Amino acid sequence: MDNIATDLIAELETKGVSRRDFVKVCTMAAGAVGLPAWAGEKMAENVEKGKKPSVIWLHFQECTGCTESLLRTSHPDLGSLILDLVSIDYHETLFAAAGYQIEAAMEKAIEEGAGKFVLIVEGAIPEKDGGVYCRIGSKNAIDTLNKVASKAGAIIAIGSCASWGGVPSASPNPTAATGAPQILKGKTVVTLPGCPANPYNLLGTVLQYATFGTLPKLDEKGRPEFAYKRVIHDDCPRRAHFDNGRFAKAFGDEGHRAGWCLYQLGCKGPQTHANCSLLDFCEVPGAWPIGIGHPCVGCTEQNIVFNVPIYTNMPIEKPTAPMAYPGIAPAQGGVSAVAAGVAGLAVGAAIGAGFVASKKLAKGDEK
Repeated sequence: MDNIATDLIAELETKGVSRRDFVKVCTMAAGAVGLPAWAGEKMAENVEKGKKPSVIWLHFQECTGCTESLLRTSHPDLGSLILDLVSIDYHETLFAAAGYQIEAAMEKAIEEGAGKFVLIVEGAIPEKDGGVYCRIGSKNAIDTLNKVASKAGAIIAIGSCASWGGVPSASPNPTAATGAPQILKGKTVVTLPGCPANPYNLLGTVLQYATFGTLPKLDEKGRPEFAYKRVIHDDCPRRAHFDNGRFAKAFGDEGHRAGWCLYQLGCKGPQTHANCSLLDFCEVPGAWPIGIGHPCVGCTEQNIVFNVPIYTNMPIEKPTAPMAYPGIAPAQGGVSAVAAGVAGLAVGAAIGAGFVASKKLAKGDEK
């Protein structure tokens, strides 16, 4: 075991990643799912001892955006770290093999890891005409999913496509695309909607299962509460502007350039359950729609993203100000993954006046 740990650390160091960075990523992954820092250290210990969770990753109707997002992380190179933290035994995008070789690899992984491996599903599954609109290795997506899921220890649907149908299910949905939970009725499927989903949400869930044999607490849609219990509006870095009635009215106007609230431009943050405002994508502060000056489009919500016009205002469920704010930066604003994962929340500067904002919204007054 000691040799395995030594080899892993040596390999990480050749990539410019110290053991400290390695443990930090595990700690952030643990914090992301609401576990204490010592849980991250335990995760790192297990990986160093060679206890890597086996992962079978299936692709169906999707753009591979969730995989691409995972591989394009940095500070340190989380893409490389994830490949060191888990054993990916089947992944069509990452495998050099093809055809019969890759199919044989999947069969071997299923047989050797039966009841223990983690199944990750990326992409929607077409149900129309017996699933003929997505076939891999002469098998349709429905049969492949059912077969692999029947032997999995845990099942995770990553991205909105796998969670509930996503882009392929948009009206008129000619292939009757749907999500993994709708196919695997009666099974527990952890859903991580988003387009794409945040890699830390995935990593934390997988490592929790591998280390403790448990899954995060899920809501009625199978979403981990650590990431999807709150709406983006609750923790938005522009929330203080909302509560003080400062709204951008048009792209490029004075308020927009100053980083004011994007609600009146159709932001779906008040109805979108996700932790985008707390957990940076790819370790890049501000790398999400609101961070670059565009309203949230509600990509995690089936009833919003393709059903509500992009610039339509959403009802406000929580008009009053929070007890504390995330920090505000005029251009984009952002909270690091360390602050979000390890500390658990971001605390900012002031308390605002939500009822004032509500009145301004009703009247459409400018500051």
